[in-house]
Amino acid sequence: MPYAKDALSEGEQAETRSEVQHFEVGEEEAGQRLDNCLQRRLGSVPRSRIYRVIRKGEVRVNGRRAAPELRLQLHDRVRIPPMRLAPVTAAASRPGPDLGRRIQGSIVHEDENLIVLDKPAGIAVHGGSGVSFGVIEALRSVRPGETLELVHRLDRETSGCLLVARRAAALRELHALMRANAFEKRYLVLVKGKWDLGAKRIDVPLRTDTRVGGERTVRPGASGKSSVSDFRPVQFFGRTATLMEVTLHTGRTHQIRVHAAHAGHPVAGDEKYGDAPFNEALRGLGLKRMFLHAHSLSFSWPRGGEFSINTPFPAELAAFIDALAAGSSRGRSTSPTGRRSRPHAAPRRAK
Repeated sequence: MPYAKDALSEGEQAETRSEVQHFEVGEEEAGQRLDNCLQRRLGSVPRSRIYRVIRKGEVRVNGRRAAPELRLQLHDRVRIPPMRLAPVTAAASRPGPDLGRRIQGSIVHEDENLIVLDKPAGIAVHGGSGVSFGVIEALRSVRPGETLELVHRLDRETSGCLLVARRAAALRELHALMRANAFEKRYLVLVKGKWDLGAKRIDVPLRTDTRVGGERTVRPGASGKSSVSDFRPVQFFGRTATLMEVTLHTGRTHQIRVHAAHAGHPVAGDEKYGDAPFNEALRGLGLKRMFLHAHSLSFSWPRGGEFSINTPFPAELAAFIDALAAGSSRGRSTSPTGRRSRPHAAPRRAK
């Protein structure tokens, strides 16, 4: 049998290699993150591979290295290095119809600028890291004639308000508002124990570049990026748990989860930063997911007009809150004002 140096596997043999690409950022791509822009252009390339070539400096913007989160500007010049392209079958190139219908059914508001979804837990917002398709790919599959871009992200296990821009101008305006901290995002989250800190601002920098066993892990650290969260108790369940409302002033990866753990009150059901015995006890009461819900979004359009929307708890979280209240030592839960609190009210419509 002849010896073949560096013999390729069958899968590797099927791959092709693209040429170097150069393009100028146009109106539709201006304001997008570099990683998102490349993902749209290189749909068959895994997101992990795109991140790798960006971090190695092989992607250049105006002749210089660039970070994945760089916001592209109109007329920027981008160089994409040669990339290995896996063969894409028709079945593997698009999300299944069930996912498309589920995402289409989660839309709670749309207008000429935006689509707002009540994202289900367990679905990633985009493909990558072992996930072929997410919310944005599914939405594009059922609306092939539209140019749709994620305005922001939610963790895979987080439910709630998610914005998708329908126009490049709207995407740029919303990103500018987010950078100026003029974009209010509120979450409802259940944490371990009785929160005795009152209304508390947690201003703790976070390092988002650390890895444990190859997996990204966010940690507090003085050398990290500025990260600010306002925690406010909403509903107490004895000394077992507290329902909190959290307002984000920055949007770091896993920010609420890491800040809550840093304060000594990890998020219920959080398998990465949480408390394993606490999570196990809550599973026995019926909690099957991380208890984190993007409750509301509001902002003012630069050209005038207010936008505000919220989404109620999904059924499984509302049912768990009722079960937890019924099982508390006092037989009921109260808000900090002493009144019965029902945070899973009907959603407020967008203005």
